[in-house]
Amino acid sequence: MSETYYESGTAAERWDRARLFFDAKEYGVAARVLAGLVAEAPEQVAPRLLLARAYYHSARLSRAEAELRAVLERDPAESYARLMLGRTLERQGRPAEAAAQLRMAAAMSDAYRTG
Repeated sequence: MSETYYESGTAAERWDRARLFFDAKEYGVAARVLAGLVAEAPEQVAPRLLLARAYYHSARLSRAEAELRAVLERDPAESYARLMLGRTLERQGRPAEAAAQLRMAAAMSDAYRTG
């Protein structure tokens, strides 16, 4: 694939552009931009999470699952990734796997509450 205008520029410019596309519900374009960012900096969680969300919203569920598992491999305590993984597994018709992830996400979010 040839590079388009929205895939050029600095990482910060592409991140901003990807978020704009995501907010405009242009999930396919956002995913294309984000995939490049993730390839450049695979250790960064935020672009990978937004990429997973773009895949989820565009019904590319196996790709969303792969990105979410990569996030959790790097940061097992990322409760939002667990929640998203649970929802992704539900949409794939895998309720038992989904329930386990959703329970962990709920337990983690309770752990952060004070008072």
